[in-house]
Amino acid sequence: MFILFGIAGSLLPIIPGPPLSWIGLLFLHMTTAVPNDNTFLIVTLIIAIVIFTLDYFIPAIGTKRFGGSRSGVIGTTIGLFIGLFSPIPGGIIIGPFVGAFIGEKYNNANTNNALKAAFGSFLGFVTGTLIKFIVAIVYMGYFIATFWEYKHLMI
Repeated sequence: MFILFGIAGSLLPIIPGPPLSWIGLLFLHMTTAVPNDNTFLIVTLIIAIVIFTLDYFIPAIGTKRFGGSRSGVIGTTIGLFIGLFSPIPGGIIIGPFVGAFIGEKYNNANTNNALKAAFGSFLGFVTGTLIKFIVAIVYMGYFIATFWEYKHLMI
């Protein structure tokens, strides 16, 4: 169940996808059928936490890569947090985009440069989502393979 929530969480911004997928792996390894591999669990936990954390920084990195200034990066970060708690649908996508745009306009950038930086923020968001989704799918693949391998012991 946690594996599926992890996949959903990789696509829905408010749900922590990779950590939830990792909890599914933890529960699998807590069964008596599957040998406990602490090294594997620690490495996959670190990956889940790093990916989850990076997801909040990648839009700002995208803004900077597309020519955004410090004001655009700050705007992206503020927009991300406002969008995260915003009641409007898509706030997590719209927030960083609008934040980067406003930050660049505040920094006296022309509209084209501000839009370019805002687009970088959007690409950063999409990149972060893709990375989370890939990690969740890999964790699911491992879960299914391990479950299948030890299914005869789980009955």
